[in-house]
Amino acid sequence: MMIFRALIAAATLAIATTLPAAADEVAVKMLNSGPGGMMVFDPALVRLRPGDSIKFLPTDKGHNVETIKGMAPDGAEYVKTTVGQEAVVKFDKEGVYGFKCAPHYMMGMVALVVVGDKRDNLEAAKSVQHNKLTQKRLDPLFAQIQ
Repeated sequence: MMIFRALIAAATLAIATTLPAAADEVAVKMLNSGPGGMMVFDPALVRLRPGDSIKFLPTDKGHNVETIKGMAPDGAEYVKTTVGQEAVVKFDKEGVYGFKCAPHYMMGMVALVVVGDKRDNLEAAKSVQHNKLTQKRLDPLFAQIQ
């Protein structure tokens, strides 16, 4: 009986170590007012592993999530969600992603997502032009990922 139990334990361990790790899902709130001021994503900087997801939560209505042109890795899927709707976005491509709330982009409502260890598109993402308020919010986020 002990040999049988040992074989079952060994088989269970072998199966558990060959299965892929479960992907994580991070919640990001879209707020009219939050830790970073008015019209913010909370958190505004998210670090993920490839395969992880973000659930964007329009805690305050009137917000959406949209990829900022030029601020995503080559081949990454363009994201544009419906205003006021929750959305889950899965990230498979490594790199730096910039997102905006389209209705409040001019008010600086932006976020950065860093997936994995590759930063091949970092300089391209940093070179995208924004208004002064948006750039003022992005600069400290970029500083945290270098």
